[in-house]
Amino acid sequence: MTGVYLEAFNEGRVYQLVIVETQAMRQDVTADAAVMGRELQSAGKTIIYGIYFDTGSAVIKPQSEPALAEMVKLLKGSSTVKAFIVGHTDTAGTLETNLKLSADRAEALVKALVGRGIASTRLKAAGVGPYSPIASNKDEQGRAQNRRVELVEQ
Repeated sequence: MTGVYLEAFNEGRVYQLVIVETQAMRQDVTADAAVMGRELQSAGKTIIYGIYFDTGSAVIKPQSEPALAEMVKLLKGSSTVKAFIVGHTDTAGTLETNLKLSADRAEALVKALVGRGIASTRLKAAGVGPYSPIASNKDEQGRAQNRRVELVEQ
């Protein structure tokens, strides 16, 4: 939708034109190693924002690289931390499919971190499917929040 507002001054010699176009709200959430570290210390877990997968896939998308880099930064900066990498899904699809998908995504993330120099003995993958939502699955916004990865202290 587009809105137009025109206002004339000084008998039409001066005018002001304002055009407003509406669009979907964008919210870019990025991972930050310092924030993740504080959350891990205070709550024992942190949500990793910025890890992306295609629907039904456990292949990490290239645009996840900044979040992966922050995870590596956190784990290399805290060399004693051991963590579960926990995959979550929404409720779309069957329970069995979502449990497998969440576990496969967590395992893919562990492999990616090990490939970047994090010791495999510090990480364990787990998938919990739709069992631990943080929002309602009744709308897309809630389902998107529920499709996430968490780093949980062991």
